[in-house]
Amino acid sequence: MSALDSLRSLSPQQRHTVLAAFLGWTLDAFDFFILVFVLKYIAEEFHTDVPAVSVAIFLTLAMRALGALVFGLAADRFGRRVTLMANVLLYSLFEFLTGFSTGMTMFLILRALFGIAMGGEWGVGASLTMETVSAESRGIVSGILQAGYPSGYLLASILFFLLFPIIGWRGMFMVGAVPALLVFYIRRSVQESPAFLQRQAAPQRPFLTVLRENIPLFLWAVVLMTAFNFFSHGTQDLYPTFLQVQRQYSSYTVGAIAIVYNIGAIIGGLFFGALSQRIGRRRAIVIASVLAIPAAPLWVYAPGPVLLAVGAFLMQFFVQGAWGIVPVHLNELSPDEVRGTFPGFSYQLGNLLASGNATIQAGLAARWNGDYAFALLIVLVIVAAVVALFSGFGFEKKDIRFGGKGTEESRGAMPV
Repeated sequence: MSALDSLRSLSPQQRHTVLAAFLGWTLDAFDFFILVFVLKYIAEEFHTDVPAVSVAIFLTLAMRALGALVFGLAADRFGRRVTLMANVLLYSLFEFLTGFSTGMTMFLILRALFGIAMGGEWGVGASLTMETVSAESRGIVSGILQAGYPSGYLLASILFFLLFPIIGWRGMFMVGAVPALLVFYIRRSVQESPAFLQRQAAPQRPFLTVLRENIPLFLWAVVLMTAFNFFSHGTQDLYPTFLQVQRQYSSYTVGAIAIVYNIGAIIGGLFFGALSQRIGRRRAIVIASVLAIPAAPLWVYAPGPVLLAVGAFLMQFFVQGAWGIVPVHLNELSPDEVRGTFPGFSYQLGNLLASGNATIQAGLAARWNGDYAFALLIVLVIVAAVVALFSGFGFEKKDIRFGGKGTEESRGAMPV
């Protein structure tokens, strides 16, 4: 079945679920990426430097692990749908309040609270979606779901491009309250996961009990997600700052380049997500991550904005292409009893371990006399190789049937 045929086969209810989860992650990412465009301006207002403000990115990413655990456990106990609504409301609230920050302390506290709410959304939305659609649709739906991340970045790019000169950095955070409206759609149009409803009647074992039975899988997933988060955040978070500070481009040029590379990210996630349904999850991830390496020089060393945009398009096509497989991959590997918690928690623990990326890259750039290009390049080459290595020799359970034995045996060098 082709990717388009699998999408056409979705029922109206399944389409509502996919759309809600996609929008939840899109708007979550939109709220997160507003910050990366305004690091320089926040630093100027609070009389500090970019590395100091980049600590806010660290706190947001670090606290996402706590949010994934808390909201994941809630999703496994109370349901994915109601937990998803709570996530959206909370991250919208903390984003809005960020615009009223009176100093760095208040700003950092609000970004940490935002990180908790943001951390729960991905795992809950992904489990709700993957448990609702058919096995044949998972690859392309995974690409659609993960495309919400660059779609949110794209929205933040457009907002920065069009409105930043008018509303400033505070106004951008206040616009970030708009996602709260998504709750009305979820409440009206989305139903609970069928797999969750089926399991409600069965005895529920504690999360730690299930986790102890799957230690090798869990540790591998955390290491892989650490590399994946360095892969994405290492190519995204400080790239606008590189364009502003090292290349000295205007906000319009930076916004335009960001729009281009986020279009590449969306297309890449869809392409490789669909490809993984044909050639397997591991193989598709390896191809995407390896191909990011030869795109790197054009991405940071191209002589002008047009070629930089081309390089950035290719980079995010491959980076988010690999990421487009992650939602389905982690959900297929997750034990049934803890699917609301396991994918999101392993993902966000990886985020925690990679949360110092922006601060590390900013510090390296400062040490190398403001050379953001080399700081971005060195991180990309290392982590792309690690993603390919750990994916290629890792686990896979493509097309496994949730709630029962898989349609295919687990593949990989390491047995689950």
